[in-house]
Amino acid sequence: MSQINRQFLLAKRPIGTPSRDTFEFVEQPLGEPGPNQILVKVEYLSLDPAMRGWMNDAKSYIPPVGIGEVMRALGVGKVIASRHPNYAEGDYVNGALGVQAYYLDEPKGFYKVDPNQAPLPRYLSALGMTGMTAYFALLAVGEPKPGDTVVLSGAAGAVGSVAGQIAKIKGCRVVGIAGGADKCRFLIEELGFDGAIDYKSEDVAASLKRECPKGVDVYFDNVGGDILDAVLTRLSVGARVVICGAISQYNNKEAVKGPANYLSLLVNRARMQGMVVTDYVSRYPEAMKDMAGWLQSGELKSKEDIVEGLETFPETLMKLFTGENFGKLVLKV
Repeated sequence: MSQINRQFLLAKRPIGTPSRDTFEFVEQPLGEPGPNQILVKVEYLSLDPAMRGWMNDAKSYIPPVGIGEVMRALGVGKVIASRHPNYAEGDYVNGALGVQAYYLDEPKGFYKVDPNQAPLPRYLSALGMTGMTAYFALLAVGEPKPGDTVVLSGAAGAVGSVAGQIAKIKGCRVVGIAGGADKCRFLIEELGFDGAIDYKSEDVAASLKRECPKGVDVYFDNVGGDILDAVLTRLSVGARVVICGAISQYNNKEAVKGPANYLSLLVNRARMQGMVVTDYVSRYPEAMKDMAGWLQSGELKSKEDIVEGLETFPETLMKLFTGENFGKLVLKV
């Protein structure tokens, strides 16, 4: 086979914010599938805050990416050759394809997707790991009840925007925290949130008093840091705090900043619980059915921020940490 594969390898473990020299861009000849392997032409890659954690040589819910290995990333693509009994040429698949133009290996953890049922990028957002994270973090961990006040940080991002809409579907009052007037306007006018707080121009603690006069029943945290601390002061009795992410802390060169106001959990008999989406794999079909139904009915909207060009990967990834992305960040290979 004459194709050349283009790949981004992890060149070194970043201290603080990653940059282009964190990765090595290589081109090498592409081989043929061996037994039980498939060759996939990668079409779209999901860029997620979790990728920053995968670069660290530290114990986590998943092994770190090794130095010299293809940078891990979820993606969707088309099978162009197969020696696996469950996959045929022409199938479209979702899986850990890596930051590269082609994937050649066994399809461990992969599953088929149908581009006729939804655009391929949607299988990386509402119908992909992003949607599964929003669904189970909110419903299984946050356990919202009709009439609850649900607050979400990173609310205009990939997970937060979906989780907030699910909370509305479940009859909750929803307040989103996001950066910038455009994002806050989007939350209210496009997604139907009941309130929005612009952390870039407002005092978050004062705004929470305005938007959540009866307190916060469920807090869906994607950012950590000062915003988590501010919300902890507004918890209702029996509140649930979902730790889905902490993007404000991922590039710290010093120790992660923990919550100073954690005693609010004691006073309000509240709980704070972390969430990893792979714990719910056996229930994905249930979530996919609900999500597809909500998308079809128009109750749920999915926004993708698509950037073109594999070579732009390092700079595009950084949009996650500067807040430049608007919706689910997807790289079109």
